[in-house]
Amino acid sequence: MLLDTYGRVATDLRVSLTDRCNLRCTYCMPEEGLSWLAKPDLLTDDEIVRLIGLAVTRLGVTEVRFTGGEPLLRPGLPGIVERVAALHPRPRMSLTTNGIGLARTAEALRAAGLDRVNVSLDTLRPEVFTALTRRRRHSDVLAGLAAARAAGLTPVKVNAVLMPGLNDDEAPDLLAWAVAGGYELRFIEQMPLDAQHGWKREGMITAGDILTSLRTRFHLTPEAESARGSAPAERWLVDGGPHRVGVIASVTRPFCRACDRTRLTADGQVRTCLFATEETDLRRALREGVDDEELARLWKTAMWGKKAGSGLDDPSFLQPARPMSSIGG
Repeated sequence: MLLDTYGRVATDLRVSLTDRCNLRCTYCMPEEGLSWLAKPDLLTDDEIVRLIGLAVTRLGVTEVRFTGGEPLLRPGLPGIVERVAALHPRPRMSLTTNGIGLARTAEALRAAGLDRVNVSLDTLRPEVFTALTRRRRHSDVLAGLAAARAAGLTPVKVNAVLMPGLNDDEAPDLLAWAVAGGYELRFIEQMPLDAQHGWKREGMITAGDILTSLRTRFHLTPEAESARGSAPAERWLVDGGPHRVGVIASVTRPFCRACDRTRLTADGQVRTCLFATEETDLRRALREGVDDEELARLWKTAMWGKKAGSGLDDPSFLQPARPMSSIGG
């Protein structure tokens, strides 16, 4: 098992397939983009499948989430999904995506074995989408969402980040739209993982702000704590159910005590936390020809050293050098 000194066991693996993205979200990266990883630095498809297989068959991982950057930009994605689906035991597989390109790939990904998707959509207003992402692709995201639902990649979850002065008034509208469309909406507090290091706690839209806004239109009933488990989102029944809305409050209501995640970057580094400042290099070990037993030992040692929490509330907190697009969501 991937056990740490606080008794937590990592069963959820987040795998970044690329650091590249076809949007330029203001809370993530600058308009000109970033210096992307060179192709030789990226794990190959075979290396990714080997490491996932190791995690699933030897280290107790039961859930695999493919992330980016934008994972749909990875040419070999359907093949990776198909090969992971063939593992025994078979893990549940999901994908976090901006939705661009999902309209043309949803059916193939479902056929390959993908179980469901999380799609990022911060606004219902095309002009605000353009301001937030610096791209005119709002209709493509909506088409991707519809395609995912039609393909059976359900439940389709929608992730939204609210930004002051841009879309902070849209929480009730987003929830009404999600309920009508059969999507499960989750709001995510903006985190200090932007490439520009411009995040400031002051002025950020908090979980409390979001819930206050939602309650102007909806009656929210909190789910029992036991129903949450290790999930990052606190969830509420909307107007008595069955629809739910979630809030991931990484900053103001951290959930580190129940964390069950381990992370693998696109260049083969194990990260114990989104906010970790240290990594363990599995790519080098792979390419030096070590066997699975040694790879497993390296991974277990990394997770054993996982810290108690993210440290966001510590005055000495330092933002990781890697931005979110390079870490993987």
